[in-house]
Amino acid sequence: MAALQGLLTSQVALASIAFPDVDPVLFSVGPFAVRWYGLAYVVGFVGAAWVAYRLSRRWDVGLTVDDILNLMLVCVVGVIVGSRLFYVVAYGAGHYWQHPAEIFAIWDGGMAWHGGFIGILLAGYLYSRVRGVPFLVLADLAAVGAPIGFFFGRIANFVNGELWGRATDLPWGVVFGGAAGTVARHPSQLYEALLEGFVMFAVLLWLARKRRPDGFFFGMFMLMYGTFRLLVEFVREPDAQIGFLFGSATMGQLLSLPLAVTGLLVVWWSVNRARGRRSDPPASSTAPHDPGI
Repeated sequence: MAALQGLLTSQVALASIAFPDVDPVLFSVGPFAVRWYGLAYVVGFVGAAWVAYRLSRRWDVGLTVDDILNLMLVCVVGVIVGSRLFYVVAYGAGHYWQHPAEIFAIWDGGMAWHGGFIGILLAGYLYSRVRGVPFLVLADLAAVGAPIGFFFGRIANFVNGELWGRATDLPWGVVFGGAAGTVARHPSQLYEALLEGFVMFAVLLWLARKRRPDGFFFGMFMLMYGTFRLLVEFVREPDAQIGFLFGSATMGQLLSLPLAVTGLLVVWWSVNRARGRRSDPPASSTAPHDPGI
């Protein structure tokens, strides 16, 4: 029996993949260091800006290059402030109240996507008011290119060896080591890169071949992200300081379910609002009849 157990253990070990030893710092010059995660942010926002500009021309929105760059700038501020504050409140488990100076140490990690989403919404809304462009138009433009950042961000999570999945005996399980231990785990970062990044971008870009009703892409973005994140959470290890909320439910699922439902409602509202406008009869003229004299 002991020999059989040893054989099975060795087979699982052979089937798993050793985590590649990649330095999270891409390069450094003196005290200045460029990290993979920071590079992912830059590539994500540049890619989203390029897509938004191309779509604004295709949809004849009337935004200039400066408009798009200003929009991306306020979104950068929104996502950093929002994601950090949300992580401190929702995932900090009281740690940051005892060490308030560490709230600003974003280079040590600790960013929550749902908070970044709220931050971007607030920043985008304020910019829409200043620029005089409908908020849903800006939200649609940003939604199509946003998955580019998700893709590279999740790849960076994998490189950093963080946000790993639960234990598995599947052949592609990865032994991350460190705090993850020596067991093989789901590379949930790569699952999210595939679903929230590649698949979402492909679907939204395909739909964006023609302009849809305002809010449609924004709703599809929330629907797809919420659904994919909800599913991946079943194999993603919950945050150690929170664990499971009830049963096998995680904080990520608790936050993603209402996001997906909201997205579905926004898509429904957007499509039906457009149909209602098309079915409205033309307004009759109230101008007096001109007898032609």
